Amino acid sequence: MNQARNTASDASWQAGSAEPAIRIENVTKTFGKTYAVDDVSLDIYPGEFFSLLGPSGCGKTTLLRMLAGFETPSSGRILIDGKDVTQVAPYERPINMMFQSYALFPHMTVADNIAFGLKQEGMPRSERDKRVQEMMELVQIVPFAERKPHQLSGGQRQRVALARALAKHPRILLLDEPLGALDKKLREKTQFELVNIQERLGITFIIVTHDQEEAMTMSSRIALMRDGRVEQVDPPRRLYEFPISRYAANFIGSVNLFEGVVIEQQGDEVLLQCDEAGAVLRVRDSRKMASGMPLCLAVRPEKIRLLAPGEEGPNQLTGVIREIAYLGDVSIYHLELPGGKRVQFTQSNVQALAEQPLTWDQTVTISWRPDSCGALSE
Repeated sequence: MNQARNTASDASWQAGSAEPAIRIENVTKTFGKTYAVDDVSLDIYPGEFFSLLGPSGCGKTTLLRMLAGFETPSSGRILIDGKDVTQVAPYERPINMMFQSYALFPHMTVADNIAFGLKQEGMPRSERDKRVQEMMELVQIVPFAERKPHQLSGGQRQRVALARALAKHPRILLLDEPLGALDKKLREKTQFELVNIQERLGITFIIVTHDQEEAMTMSSRIALMRDGRVEQVDPPRRLYEFPISRYAANFIGSVNLFEGVVIEQQGDEVLLQCDEAGAVLRVRDSRKMASGMPLCLAVRPEKIRLLAPGEEGPNQLTGVIREIAYLGDVSIYHLELPGGKRVQFTQSNVQALAEQPLTWDQTVTISWRPDSCGALSE
């Protein structure tokens, strides 16, 4: 996973000193008896690159559409710069939106597409032409100014849509799955370009995505959504390293979950009887845990270390390698424990392939530190 971005907006929400650019207060949206968004409250600060992340049907797009003004909350309110805009029309909000389909006018050139909103606002021609040129330079599409959308690649159309959305200098830009139509390499390249553009302009970006890697790469903070509610809001690194629930742990990256029962607490370490692992496992956690309490231990595959023959370590488990996936920079191993549970761990491929020591049906011992895993009660 990529590191969380270090942006100026981070200090704002951490210190709690800045006023939020957007405040969502107890917003609910129902369609008949179905709750698309259920009592969501969020503060999003100026200059943030904020992601609404979750699977299809979790409510993230409905929430984005309410921010844009295309949907009206059933209850609750939305404030922008302290002003209640819940009932304000989309065109009267300091917001622009970039749609998943890009929604370019097929009969217009690239330059005319970008200029359309400015022309509707009555901006003088000379000023409009200058703004269009600035936007084309920003997203690097100057050579395509006179082309029509059908003459562009998917990546080029995406840039035109972005330039058009930015041309009116909105305070806030909403992006609905903007990279979904791009291939993997172009999507990865565009992710970093979007971050660079956002940081240069200082505009608050709010993106909807179901792609965890996309959210982790670009965001200053992520709101992980589940069934219309917000499960967890945190910077990418904290969301990955310290998920608050099984759902969050499973959604972000790969994870091994061990169900067990608390035996005792020794200082800031909790001892967990885990029958499926056939061992007592240790996890660092300062919260008070009662004996007999059900608990889940979560450990990421890259936190697990392979022990040398005769070496011992905490949370030590022995099993047989059943599956190997070679991904170039890393290999993924599936270890089967005596009780049948599978544990996934990774190894960096720093040696030549011919020298790789691990193979199918090999018995190995793994270990991880108590402070490299987390305890989940939900």
